[in-house]
Amino acid sequence: MGSITRPTRRALTVTALGVVLGAVSVASVAATAQASYGQRLGLRGTPAALALHSSVALVIDQDTNEVLFSKNDTAVLPIASITKLMTALIVTEAEQPLDQTLSITRADVDTLKGSQSRLRVGTRLTRGEMLHLALMSSENRAAHALGRHYPGGMQAFVAAMNRKANELGMTDTRFADPTGLSSGNQSSARDLAVLVKTAYANDLIRSKTTWPVHQVAVGRHELRYRNSNRLVFSPEWSIGLQKTGFIREAGRCVVMQAQLADRHLIMVLLDSTGPEARTADAELLRQWITGDDTPASFLIPPI
Repeated sequence: MGSITRPTRRALTVTALGVVLGAVSVASVAATAQASYGQRLGLRGTPAALALHSSVALVIDQDTNEVLFSKNDTAVLPIASITKLMTALIVTEAEQPLDQTLSITRADVDTLKGSQSRLRVGTRLTRGEMLHLALMSSENRAAHALGRHYPGGMQAFVAAMNRKANELGMTDTRFADPTGLSSGNQSSARDLAVLVKTAYANDLIRSKTTWPVHQVAVGRHELRYRNSNRLVFSPEWSIGLQKTGFIREAGRCVVMQAQLADRHLIMVLLDSTGPEARTADAELLRQWITGDDTPASFLIPPI
């Protein structure tokens, strides 16, 4: 069971998910067909105060480290594309030229999960653009190419990811690849809060994760990408950094730094049960923290 330290705000009257998000239906947060790691470990217990669909949740004050909300925050689970925050740290700390052109090759095609990409083999983009797409819209081929172009190649890159985790005291964390497609990328909410806090201190990473929409020129065409986190498009949220993730083994995941109720908060939600459930859970937490039960609105542009 989780634990709660209530902020000094009026308590939230928890409403049904359909009321919280308006267009989000109960059907959209149905459990996935195959059990995630969290489900198999029996982590579905939820504190009575907030009926979250995520197996793991953590909200801490970024400035004081006060824990406002926790649920299974030491459980170690796959983290999917949240991995890309560490990928970005390794790339930026290596100080490789962001204007250097990299190429997508067949080595970057996902043969593990069969995920799709709009970056075809042969696509050439700068390292900076690859990093932008990996962070903002979770582009897997871009993230893999970043690791492959690291000095010493992919093996050296993954080793650097794990060294950095050790350096940060992330003792529950291990990395297997730069994309998060492998279920071998695992961590706990406590460790991920450290990763978010560290990544937030990096101006480039902070900026690239929160762009709503971005266009890149690929040959004679332009590709338009949209942020993978719909909360970026909500005026009710002030998000300073974010990263979403999904593979079957991990469920739907999200980490964020956000300013709510005049506090700088770090939020971690792992192993949520449906495509909209992580957003609904974040909304429940926002309403509980702020005492404002106004449903979030979304201004999402087409791509």
